[in-house]
Amino acid sequence: MDEKAAGTSGGQGGASGERRRKLALLALAFLGFVLVQSFANVESSRADLARAGLVERPAHVWLWELSSVAMWVALLPAIGWLVARIRPPRIAWGWAVLAHAAATVPLSAIHVAGMIAIRLGVYALWGERYRYGGALDRFVYEYRKDAVAYLLLAAFMAVAIWWLARREPVPAGREERVLLVPDGNVTHRVPIDAIGWAASAGNYVEIAWSGRTLLHRSTLAALAEGLGPGFVRIHRGRIVRASAVRRVETDRSGDFIVTLADGTTLRGSRRFRANLG
Repeated sequence: MDEKAAGTSGGQGGASGERRRKLALLALAFLGFVLVQSFANVESSRADLARAGLVERPAHVWLWELSSVAMWVALLPAIGWLVARIRPPRIAWGWAVLAHAAATVPLSAIHVAGMIAIRLGVYALWGERYRYGGALDRFVYEYRKDAVAYLLLAAFMAVAIWWLARREPVPAGREERVLLVPDGNVTHRVPIDAIGWAASAGNYVEIAWSGRTLLHRSTLAALAEGLGPGFVRIHRGRIVRASAVRRVETDRSGDFIVTLADGTTLRGSRRFRANLG
């Protein structure tokens, strides 16, 4: 296990500033793509309607497109959550593909229901009536497009997660100890002082870092040795960073509950109570 490497220490020029810059660039890239794609879709729809001899207000066509975009934007956090958790090495490739394929069905249903609701509401404000046909027929028609849209958005989120996990080189003198955690084609550089706790998970250990949980192929004993004396065992299958502990509540049996700085609560075993002083 490689537990030492140059890292960043946060601040405007460190990890937090770098992450904000990357998030801003990702947001701009996504917005640019959405605007270009929406304009292309609207013009394509208008051309198709003209060829079919149908007359439709431009406002209607834009509403159709923007209601769809609004629902995909609303679903983006869910897609990001799925991409971050359903991927190798957490899950085998075959199961990951099947899980994502299955996820397209409920997400498409939510997307279709949401955009129809938006259109019904706006048409009603215009004093008009929106006709969407049979619900099942509409879902089948939209699902073919939604499956492709999910694939594109999942790919975007995967690239975003990978890019956010990368760290830029920092000047000498600002190094800190980090833990390298491979996660598929991404290697997370986790500052050891930012790890709250770690727990056994089969052939892996779960590592809690900045509100997220990473899987690292290691034993808990080997991880604890690499992290150093700043981490103490509170349970046979769990360690915590001692400086993150804010409260220890011991019950009558001698077992206890640890509250960390971020509000996380963890149960400890009485045989390890002395490790916390």
